[in-house]
Amino acid sequence: MTGDRFDAPVTDSASGDGEGSFDPIAFLETAVQTASNEDVGPMREYLCETLETHGVEPRVDDGGNVLATRGPADADTHVVLNTHIDTVSPHVPFERDREGSEAGGNDVIRGRGSCDAKGPLAALLAAFFAVEPATGRVTLAITPDEEVLSTGAYELVTGEDCPTRDADAVIVGEPTNLDVCTAAKGRFQGTIHLTGANAHAAEPETGINAVAALESVLEVIRTFGERDDAPPTHPQLGSATLTPTVVEGGETTNQVPADCALTVDRRSVPPETADAFHEALTDQLRTAVPDDVGVEFRFTDRPTPFLEAWDTDPDARVVDLLTDTAGGDVRPFTAATEASYFATDAPTIVFGPGVLADDDGAVAHAPREYVRVEAVRAAAAALETTIAALLE
Repeated sequence: MTGDRFDAPVTDSASGDGEGSFDPIAFLETAVQTASNEDVGPMREYLCETLETHGVEPRVDDGGNVLATRGPADADTHVVLNTHIDTVSPHVPFERDREGSEAGGNDVIRGRGSCDAKGPLAALLAAFFAVEPATGRVTLAITPDEEVLSTGAYELVTGEDCPTRDADAVIVGEPTNLDVCTAAKGRFQGTIHLTGANAHAAEPETGINAVAALESVLEVIRTFGERDDAPPTHPQLGSATLTPTVVEGGETTNQVPADCALTVDRRSVPPETADAFHEALTDQLRTAVPDDVGVEFRFTDRPTPFLEAWDTDPDARVVDLLTDTAGGDVRPFTAATEASYFATDAPTIVFGPGVLADDDGAVAHAPREYVRVEAVRAAAAALETTIAALLE
């Protein structure tokens, strides 16, 4: 099985062994049992109560984000810690198994959100409480809607008091197996609409077949990466992809169809933006599709921007510090995250305990979701050491 790394030293402050200290595992056990798939309210309340218990006054902004800060407001160095409290189906009941088969007979916590992303949240909290930012400042920014529309993160980065705007580093908690992830592909979704003219199928030449025009559209999709202005292969992420996913067209079996729609999934790489992709695809379609067929490409409606591709210099100081301490690899993250919104402001990385999948299959967003207890403690210790060094 794919195992978590536990190379980071586990200090008393990170492990919860110190008197009066925060115990990330006790927090995580309660967090996993606090549902946050349909309503994040109870989980947000628990998080705020935890912060208050440990002497930190949280605030909740208009986007439902939980914000808390330690250290002087005029600090020269500012580190932002982010993850999310919303979870997704399926429901996975909480279980503490000290002989978990997933961990080779060692301690695991199972349950919805245990690795995505309440395990990373527990580790971030432990580090947030443990560091003593005498000259630097550390901000905790926890969002409520990462799994759907990122309304919280969008509010966070567009508000007047955006915490990432003056950040020197942003650490986003996600299950990375203690690897430090410095890039991720973006994800755009939209639909290509084709319009023709109905006719009897016995005399197809009297109509304009919108479904038949899909032949030209699919050729554009197959060759989209070969055009002269295509984004180059990214050193960390490889090539962008464009995939047809859903097709609809026609009404009856004996009629030339006047309408057809094809939904596509774009996984972008820097420096491509959503606007640049839309323009390039529209231009290619208009050139390839027959003149008598109407063609339009429209992004799927959403109230927030798509999560675009992002990258951070693998040699950035936060990367070096956390890699050395956690003992993991430097690599891209394979899923979309709200790091996309923060990476334009500061060096941004994704890091945390847990895995998206192991050798037996999916873990996050799956019926067997779990996180290893020792991985949570190791992540907390590595984060504490890294943040303390950044704030020196």
